[in-house]
Amino acid sequence: MARPSKTAAIDYTAAHDLTHGLLDRAACPYNLPFVLVRDADKKGLRLRVTKAGGKAWQFETRIKGKLFTRALGGWPAVSIDEAKEEAHRLRGLTEKGIDPRQIEAEQAAAIEAAAAEQARKDQQQANQALTVGEVWQAYIAERRPHWGDLHYRDHIDKAKAGGLPSGRRGGGKQLTKPGPLAALMPLALKDLDQATIEAWAANEGKTRASSARLAWRLLTVFLTWCSEQPAYAGLVAAKNPAKTKKAREALGKSGTKSDVLQREQLAAWFAAVQQIQNPVIAACLQMMLLTGARPGEVLALRWEDVNTQWKGIQIRDKVEGTREIPATPYMLHLLATLPRRNEWIFSSNTSASGCLTEPNNPHTRACTAAGLKGLTLHGLRRSFSSLTEWLEVPAGVVAQIQGHKPSATAEKHYKVRPLELLRVHHERIEAWILEQAGVVFDAKAEPGKLRVVAG
Repeated sequence: MARPSKTAAIDYTAAHDLTHGLLDRAACPYNLPFVLVRDADKKGLRLRVTKAGGKAWQFETRIKGKLFTRALGGWPAVSIDEAKEEAHRLRGLTEKGIDPRQIEAEQAAAIEAAAAEQARKDQQQANQALTVGEVWQAYIAERRPHWGDLHYRDHIDKAKAGGLPSGRRGGGKQLTKPGPLAALMPLALKDLDQATIEAWAANEGKTRASSARLAWRLLTVFLTWCSEQPAYAGLVAAKNPAKTKKAREALGKSGTKSDVLQREQLAAWFAAVQQIQNPVIAACLQMMLLTGARPGEVLALRWEDVNTQWKGIQIRDKVEGTREIPATPYMLHLLATLPRRNEWIFSSNTSASGCLTEPNNPHTRACTAAGLKGLTLHGLRRSFSSLTEWLEVPAGVVAQIQGHKPSATAEKHYKVRPLELLRVHHERIEAWILEQAGVVFDAKAEPGKLRVVAG
């Protein structure tokens, strides 16, 4: 049979021996959306030619009575031989009743499963190298929304590496010391076992047992969290390695704190504190004593927390979230004398946050000058509670002002004291403390108009 002329019209109803010239000449008439150039050699193989000039391979057949069509790529990117080879493979499968899509899906699933298994192995291998510090940071980021500012800062401070300029006034070239947990941070999490923690506790317990006890409690909770996370559960022992008798004994027990100001010591304490050159620190310390609030709660106060109209102060409470206490006359007087540098009431020009950090050193120096050694910032909170005993103030009132949880059923469920009722007691407490301290204060006087009278 003679070959058809290279210029002869193509009969799209018949099958053809496919050649490059034939396919090159194939064109779709203007009155049709597309035409098919069928292969006489491989049944089901054809080239689809569109009106726009696109040319793409197709394979079409039936599998168990259902139409099966597969695109094989464009021509000439996919050559005639390549298209025929693929058509031959598909024909061999479909004639056996095998759907190529099922085989491909199984192959894809197998590849995906293999990739997932490899990723699991890679992740497992990467996890083996995870350090305590890396997981500690992930832990802090995940739990941060559930913590208060002080609890968050404890996690940062106890794990800090140290070695930075202290930034303390008069500190010279002194560097900050590493936190108690700093020695554990470079270790691989998988190596943080019972023996390692016990050795750490024995070392830290010799020099800073109190700080190390808090660090140990934070570490214990951290390891419990790790055991609950699928990514880290395989890296820690089933039994929390920090919860051992040996570690507890090495850190010792915290003693009952007894540092409080006695009534007869108030005059000396106020006189020394009011001599502190920094008025922000002096006011902050006095407010800690007169509110009985936690040091961190006082330091975290913002100007927006003070309501001068209703004379209330909103305190961010670690127990209840927030609590409102009266803004007593002397406290308002102290606040009126402070500079408004930023959002913080007790602001600082040298602090990175703009907020005053715990003024332990100035308070210690003031106490030393007053002959009151050993009185801590938290001791001021204890002092407030203890001094109220002289006035026989109801325990529930004191607890509500200080932010302690109610200890009796009646307090928890029946007694809700409004701010005005708290004010009656709180102003009486403040006036009595100032009287014992020899501080003569006129509530109507201009800010700064107060004097110390020798007892």
